Amino acid sequence: MMLPCDNNLAVTNEWSPRVARSRCRRLRQSRTVTAVVAVAALLISTTAWLSLVFSGTTTRCWRHFKDWEGSPLSLSRSLPWSSSPIRLSIPAPPLFQPPLASPRNRSLSELADERQELLLNDIVFGIAGSSHLWKQRKELLRLWWRPLEMRGHVWLEEQVPPEEADDSLPPLMVSEDISRFRYTNPTGHPSGLRISRILTESFGLRLPDVRWFVLGDDDTVFNVDNLVAVLSKYDPSEMMYIGTPSESHSANAYFSHSMAFGGGGIAISYPLAEALSNFLDDCIERYPKLYGSDDRLHACITELGVPLTREHGFHQWDIRGNAHGLLSSHPIAPFVSIHHVEYVDPFYPGLTSLDSLKLFTKAMRIEPRSFLQRSICYDRVRRLTFSVSIGYVVQVFPNIVLPRELERSEQTYIAWNKLRHRNEFDHDTRDSSKSVCKKPVMFFLKDVMKDANATSGSYARAKSKDDLKRKVFCFPSSPPLQYVQKIQVLGYPLGKNWHLVPRRLCCKVNNTGDELLRLTVGQCEKGALSSSTDSL
Repeated sequence: MMLPCDNNLAVTNEWSPRVARSRCRRLRQSRTVTAVVAVAALLISTTAWLSLVFSGTTTRCWRHFKDWEGSPLSLSRSLPWSSSPIRLSIPAPPLFQPPLASPRNRSLSELADERQELLLNDIVFGIAGSSHLWKQRKELLRLWWRPLEMRGHVWLEEQVPPEEADDSLPPLMVSEDISRFRYTNPTGHPSGLRISRILTESFGLRLPDVRWFVLGDDDTVFNVDNLVAVLSKYDPSEMMYIGTPSESHSANAYFSHSMAFGGGGIAISYPLAEALSNFLDDCIERYPKLYGSDDRLHACITELGVPLTREHGFHQWDIRGNAHGLLSSHPIAPFVSIHHVEYVDPFYPGLTSLDSLKLFTKAMRIEPRSFLQRSICYDRVRRLTFSVSIGYVVQVFPNIVLPRELERSEQTYIAWNKLRHRNEFDHDTRDSSKSVCKKPVMFFLKDVMKDANATSGSYARAKSKDDLKRKVFCFPSSPPLQYVQKIQVLGYPLGKNWHLVPRRLCCKVNNTGDELLRLTVGQCEKGALSSSTDSL
């Protein structure tokens, strides 16, 4: 006989069942008592632990411990290769700056509002000039310079006669001697060394309250209102290098696709100018083989690790000939500058180059924000397309042309190196229409004025050598707007923050008499199609 009492206990003697049952009973009682005591102890210890954890004293001690654990002192003691503790008074290495925590992402407009408003007087211009060309180039500078609002200098290689000085223009400065620098480029000119140092010479004047330095040439035309708006997007306390490469693919391939070309304008923040001034002379000595000034400046900025911030409103304009294709298809961005204006045809028919620039800058001053901005609308009844470039031209196409095609620049020009093929340009281009029946009728700006809160521009029909061909070869179709001689464009001002998130403008055709047509152009409403006639 066998009586189970426990896994490890068995009784096999016939005379001992009573004894076995007694032993089993005592064993079960002792286990029950042990379990009760263990549970009670667990409850008591848990209660004590919770009261300790949630007490104020414990929380403060824990925080002090964590602060000590993350400090440099505790870290130095925990590192096996550290022989002595790090003193807390030693500052961090100056080359590294810890990132600042940001509680949330903020829009550009919020960041701009937090910074002090940028004024035109916060910018110092450094204009590269030539003593031999100053007499004619100063007339170009006069078109956009505001003597009472702006600061800057024209830097020449030598003095000019006193009678050529003009109080309405920037003061003239003579650059320092550059004969101590090496220049070994076989095709360039050492004047590139002189011009590359205009930034540091301007910085060396120690003018007060400077936030930006803007470099340009004496044949550069700036839209200074848009320049201020564009620079307001950026923090001048950071190292900033702003501009744009050339339109010419060959020029960008030779110099750099990440280099700002100085003729179109280069904006450099004060901290970057300060850093460059500390080593620029030593830096340019390392690059004697470079061609000009822009590539030397770019090389030294590259040594600092500062990249180019591209702004599409700066224009180097490495082109020749008829600039119509570029002027009529400006990027959807604030127009800031153009260059080489003496090497292109007059902008408006019937005017000289200087008179064209006077009309051009007049329209620019009256409404700088919307100047050269595009708008496309349609007359679906007559199957016409209107392409407006504010302050320059209204093109009327005799058919429906979609915006994707009109966004491309019509190649009416050649490159600076006189190449003509489309692959020479680093922007979208399209060929001019070979059919006279598909070519647009042009209405060029004749005058512009303020009309209450809007701008009223008068655009006159231009005569073309293809007018007779159009009548003969396009018969029986008549030229678009055959009897209209003038188009009036009423432009409404853009919003303050349009440049932060730009969009092509909307327009609407207002039919009037046989000889006059009116177009209304303005900022699109949200959700409106920018090429629809009923979008305003």
